[in-house]
Amino acid sequence: MTEESSEQKNNVFRMESTVALDSSSLDEKEEYNPFENRNVTHPTSTLGSFFNLLKSSLGSGLLAMPAAFKHTGLIPGFLGTFLVAIIATHCVHILVQTSRDICKECRRGYLSYTDTCVEVFKQGPKKLRSYTEFVRHFVDYAMAGVCLGGTSVYVIFIASSLKNIFDYFFPAQSYPVEVYCAILLVPLILFTQVRHLKFLVPFSILANFCLLVTFAITCYYTFNDIPSLSHVKLAANIVEWPLFLSTAIFAMEGINVVMPVENEMANPGHFLGCPGVLNITMCLVASLYAVVGLFGYMKYGNDVLGSITLNLPENEVLALTAKVLVAIAVFFTYFLQMYAPMDILWMRLKGKISQRFQNHGQILMRSLSVILTVILAVAVPDLEILIGLVGAIFFSTLGLLIPIIVQTVHKWDRGLGKYSYILFKNVILIIFYIIVLISGCYSSITAIISRFS
Repeated sequence: MTEESSEQKNNVFRMESTVALDSSSLDEKEEYNPFENRNVTHPTSTLGSFFNLLKSSLGSGLLAMPAAFKHTGLIPGFLGTFLVAIIATHCVHILVQTSRDICKECRRGYLSYTDTCVEVFKQGPKKLRSYTEFVRHFVDYAMAGVCLGGTSVYVIFIASSLKNIFDYFFPAQSYPVEVYCAILLVPLILFTQVRHLKFLVPFSILANFCLLVTFAITCYYTFNDIPSLSHVKLAANIVEWPLFLSTAIFAMEGINVVMPVENEMANPGHFLGCPGVLNITMCLVASLYAVVGLFGYMKYGNDVLGSITLNLPENEVLALTAKVLVAIAVFFTYFLQMYAPMDILWMRLKGKISQRFQNHGQILMRSLSVILTVILAVAVPDLEILIGLVGAIFFSTLGLLIPIIVQTVHKWDRGLGKYSYILFKNVILIIFYIIVLISGCYSSITAIISRFS
């Protein structure tokens, strides 16, 4: 009886031990799936996500591509457009993939752009974890810089269009573009006081409609009666190329809206991959930018202006309609672009202002931000140069530098691939970023000095 009882106990112990081991093994093998743990109230379809991403990459930058081709010539400009698109797409890809990987480790359904960067440094090498808060501030301010820099371009874009229109109707009263920037100050401040995104939706619809009609009219003029290639350069001096790079990056980078689009997808698995929403969108964007840049430069040559709409005839109703519509479209797009940086800045300032003055604080912050964008536009009143400067500093930092650094930090302790190819690849991309930053700033500042001297 004693031996039988002892054997039964051993069997029970073995059974319990086996169950415990199996359970532990299951816990170790279980992989957290962020897609199954996303709580999105109104998820976006794959097609809807495609259109949202397309909208973020198509805008006033498309109208600036012919001017960008002026700095490279036809062949380098055409090839360079696809090169910039490939690099921009890759940086978006590694940012989204890193965000998904870190979501699995943190067991989170999704992360924003800033939260992705913060969590990567939190979970990264121990020596870098102390920089987490610095990274949070840097990314937030880089995001705000992109939006504020981009809206400065919008100010000069609108002012240039208004000057072009009024100079035709009132040739005896021609004012410099800086005057139109100043005139825009009051309406911009008033509209920027709108604090809820839902109230901006009608303006977004109107802006999209105006841009669509403007693109159609611009294409009508661009693709008709293209002159011979004798007045254009097949390849320009390489010294002029930096302005092309910074302009192309400004035009194509929509990385600030990539994470919101991916996070709100009903089927986020359709975002990356081949074919995927990202790849299809960027192929279409690169093709469209290359075609518009190529034919726009072929049409107007070295006389092409910062926005091709400024080259349209001044004495035709259809062309004037396009100029008016693009001014309206960019005017309303300004407030949509200002929404994100205002939200970021207010979150930083809110805790430092007493409850009694919260409303006044918001009004002052928004007004000063608009004044800042107008001052920058007045300081650099040349649309082409301003686009190059903003693209070189802000858009390249948010779209190139930060995703590269984030992937490198995330992979550092987790494996950099065979022969550390990820590290070598990212070093090359960092060199490309430094070239864009330094050469783009140098070219833009040199052009500003030359313009004023």
